[in-house]
Amino acid sequence: MAELAEVVESGPDPAVDGVVRWRRVDLKRVIEERFEVVYSERAISGLLARLAFSQISGGPQRPAQDERVIAAFKKTSRAHSPRT
Repeated sequence: MAELAEVVESGPDPAVDGVVRWRRVDLKRVIEERFEVVYSERAISGLLARLAFSQISGGPQRPAQDERVIAAFKKTSRAHSPRT
């Protein structure tokens, strides 16, 4: 269970796992490959609940942006006028 928790916490590697965040179907595949145990997707939900993982997940993290590009965009974008 500790090793599964580590897998979930570390998140998928898009190059290796082909996904940017874990879904039950993806974890089912990983568990079958790494631990040679077959679970249903519903059972995966139970495992995650026992490990105290929430169903709410964050989206993938975006790469860091260049501050100069952001500043240049702000200077050239139109200012929004307030609604009347």
